[in-house]
Amino acid sequence: MDVNRPANVSFFDFVGGVQLLQGEDTRTAMPVILIGICISGAVGNLLVLLIFIRDFRNGKGSEVKALLASLATTDLVILLLCAPVRAVTYYKQTWTLGSFVCSTTDWFQHSCVVAKTLILASTTRAKHTVLVPNSFSSPTWIHGALVFIWIVSMMLPLPQMLFASLVPHGRDTICVSEMPMCASDFMSLYYKIYPTATFVAPVIFMIAYYTKTLHAAVNHAPCPQHQSKVTLVLLCLSGVLGLTLLPEWGTFTWIRLGYNKPPVGLIIFAQVLLYACSSLSPVILMTMYDDVRQGLVTIWFIATCRGSKHLPKNNNNKKKCPQTEGNGAEVGANDVANAVSGNTEKTIPDVEHFWTGRRNTHVEVEQDPVPWEREEKML
Repeated sequence: MDVNRPANVSFFDFVGGVQLLQGEDTRTAMPVILIGICISGAVGNLLVLLIFIRDFRNGKGSEVKALLASLATTDLVILLLCAPVRAVTYYKQTWTLGSFVCSTTDWFQHSCVVAKTLILASTTRAKHTVLVPNSFSSPTWIHGALVFIWIVSMMLPLPQMLFASLVPHGRDTICVSEMPMCASDFMSLYYKIYPTATFVAPVIFMIAYYTKTLHAAVNHAPCPQHQSKVTLVLLCLSGVLGLTLLPEWGTFTWIRLGYNKPPVGLIIFAQVLLYACSSLSPVILMTMYDDVRQGLVTIWFIATCRGSKHLPKNNNNKKKCPQTEGNGAEVGANDVANAVSGNTEKTIPDVEHFWTGRRNTHVEVEQDPVPWEREEKML
């Protein structure tokens, strides 16, 4: 990475991933790592969403599950829309995705990260109890909270969009963020408030709240088992969020407050941890949250048993014979056919010919085929 900051800007940073890197190892390894994180995290978040959707359809939904479903959706968006941009940038080592993506990629990623933190913080107000079926519209605060969170999350990172631009570098083009000197005083204050309000304060509040709630649930609640487990899951999610996003927010603030540029390795490591956070959230839910774990077992059972049940179902349909009106010979024919097909799955030609000849025959009284049955009556 060989680029100098212009003299008329207060800070200079790459947008959409570090560019102009030297070395083939980084060019090959980083896309592979990011793609692996994207695939594994996307599969995990999709499973979590399917489990929560199934719970709401079965009348087992709750406010916490609704917010965790929104959290999984946000993680899925980060992995599918933000991480591939970085993978392409690391592979190309320059910017090849156009001016629109250059202007919006960091703004969109920051919007999702801020929304993820605020959604998780809003679970402190959510109830763990199961909602009454068909009454999910009653807690309207969740819909209003999600709308408010996304509006705030999209407005706060607007400077990421305003200062991003394409800059020619030899024959290639790079995407950078340049803040002019005239805006340095205001933006210096902004970049101190922005990370504190959207990351530091919510994470500290969540960890303190869930630690206190977990202690109260274990020691004072009359039936603490379920509540304490859910609180422990949310505490772990908050702790993982704080640890994995701390390097990204640290390097982000470090660069924009005008200090010396951090090492390139630390910047890359921080970006990898940001996407790893979105992949770790479904792992925590699947291993610690009882409802998600049971739903995962159910989905696995349905997926593995559906194929094995398909063949016996067809065989049973084949064994079922149509019911027709007739004499006792028809019932006997069906019994013989079922017995033969159950043992050898083949019909003996002689038996089939015998019963086919007697099928749908009308017996008259004058032409009784078994006259010895009426012998006593005749006497």
